[in-house]
Amino acid sequence: MLCAERMQRIVQAFILGAILTLVGIKMFAAAFILTAGMAFMLFFAGVSGVCPGLIVLRKFFPPCDKY
Repeated sequence: MLCAERMQRIVQAFILGAILTLVGIKMFAAAFILTAGMAFMLFFAGVSGVCPGLIVLRKFFPPCDKY
């Protein structure tokens, strides 16, 4: 069963795939914006200990520690 933390990793993998696709079709500006946004979110989560993406995902999926 999918839980919030696993779903977060799936979303991150999808975003990285989208970035690679954008680079492949030479849409460098969009790829840069997505990369910068993802880097900012990961930095914010690392520094503050609060991940906004997980907060949203936990509204739809249970946390993994319940399993």
